[in-house]
Amino acid sequence: MAFEIVETTITKIQAALDSGEITSRQLVLMYLERIADHDKNGLTVNSVIEINPDALFIADAMDTERARLGARGPLHGVPVMLKDNINTGDKMHTSAGSLALADSFAGEDAFIVSRLRKAGAVILGKTNMTEFANFMTMGMPSGYSSRGGQTLNPYNISKPTGGSSSGSAVAVACNFCTVSVGTETSGSILNPASLGSIVGIKPTVGLISRSGILPLSNTQDTAGPMARTVHDAVLLLNAMLGQDETDAAMGASLERNHGDYTEFLDGNGLQGARIGIPRDYYFEEVGEDRIALYEAAVRLMKDQGAVIVDPANVPTAREVRYSTVLLNEFKNSLNAYLAKLGPGAPMRTLKDIIAFNHAHPMETLRYGQSTLLDAEYRTSGALTEPQYLRDRAADLRLCKEEGIDAVMREHRLDALLFPADFGSRIMARAGYPSIVVPAGYTPDGEPFGVTFAGMAYAEPTLIRLAYAFERHSKARKSPSLRSFI
Repeated sequence: MAFEIVETTITKIQAALDSGEITSRQLVLMYLERIADHDKNGLTVNSVIEINPDALFIADAMDTERARLGARGPLHGVPVMLKDNINTGDKMHTSAGSLALADSFAGEDAFIVSRLRKAGAVILGKTNMTEFANFMTMGMPSGYSSRGGQTLNPYNISKPTGGSSSGSAVAVACNFCTVSVGTETSGSILNPASLGSIVGIKPTVGLISRSGILPLSNTQDTAGPMARTVHDAVLLLNAMLGQDETDAAMGASLERNHGDYTEFLDGNGLQGARIGIPRDYYFEEVGEDRIALYEAAVRLMKDQGAVIVDPANVPTAREVRYSTVLLNEFKNSLNAYLAKLGPGAPMRTLKDIIAFNHAHPMETLRYGQSTLLDAEYRTSGALTEPQYLRDRAADLRLCKEEGIDAVMREHRLDALLFPADFGSRIMARAGYPSIVVPAGYTPDGEPFGVTFAGMAYAEPTLIRLAYAFERHSKARKSPSLRSFI
């Protein structure tokens, strides 16, 4: 009987590779065949933007090494997809979905990619994303980029994919890879993971390196794992860990990095856990069908021994509004990234990208570039604007000290539980971690997840809670893809 890649796990893959049931080469070919059958055929979920031309050679090398020396670890020979804003120093481009950067090659791997290669992972390809992490213009649909086109939700193509790590979520949901890496500035892992019925971990900013990732915000960006199970997401997280001295945000994590987060995978982890329900503000736009799924998830947690604190409202929830932080940091961060690509890079500044788009409007400006223009002409790039400085300080005060910290300490909480990604903005501005886990489907087939959120470096607690919830809910279902055949 042939090895089944649909809904397989890293543990099952390693057992099959060790026993000789399959090879890494065969595994890569199975994923490539599935991509060929479903990603660009039929209704085109369109999640993959590029395939690594060296994927089979890497798989062959991992097979040879396994036969001679054994496996390096859980990721040895496992196919991984990367979001198209993560540098790879190989034959693939890094474009953030932009045609202006369609010919851009990174000179070296992002730090986390070098860690994945060291772990033996096979970089299978790159995934489509909302162009420039949804910071190009107002009104651009999630999952759209001028280079990659529109990514569709495989559960219901009339529903959004979420952004901006849409391709990474859909590729995992459709079993086009074992796991993938996304990035988040404000909801870009949590949102598409919830809408793709997968697990997404948005780590504490500074837990893993951001070096070599095309940025949006110097203070909020982070990469994170996306997988079909909490266990697989944690294994991917482990593989990306490592101290990067070039990322200033990592200095605070020196004694907070646990190295191996699988030790927190506790099937009984909900027992006695204090989980807060932030009812005020965060439920106003959720909708009745999704609220019903949320309440069912809360009942399950209570049945498994969790102490539900309801309500546990965030005191500052209604004060966290528009901030100029991202607008100001985008120009500064992007220009610094482009400068590092070297003198031969096709685009050297944000202004070059804007000019390219103006010169190719039919291909690049389907939805415009109003946000790029605002970033270029309304900010200095030097981060000296008084409003930026005030907003950054206010974000930290309202989201951390007077917000998440205050409610969690008042009620002695282990975690807050948000519906889907509705708490992503306040968590992102605080730089705090969150994990979203599948919790069911609305009557029209839209996936829905619940998000466990906590204070800085609370990943051990969140992993424990998310794993226990997943174990008892068993909510995830693979999309049928029937209409794509």
